[in-house]
Amino acid sequence: MEPYEMPIGLGMALAQRPEALEKFASLSEDKKQEIIKGTHSVSSREEMSRYVDKIISEY
Repeated sequence: MEPYEMPIGLGMALAQRPEALEKFASLSEDKKQEIIKGTHSVSSREEMSRYVDKIISEY
């Protein structure tokens, strides 16, 4: 799998949600890449916030 860089929007959203940041940091590299790839369809700050909430609830 080709590694992706962390999108700025995801990094900022994770920084605002310490619980999500901790969960993201604890994931395997494959899961992190899956999450990063999923951000490519996110088009607003509100959507990114909901996406980060999903990280907390699903992982």
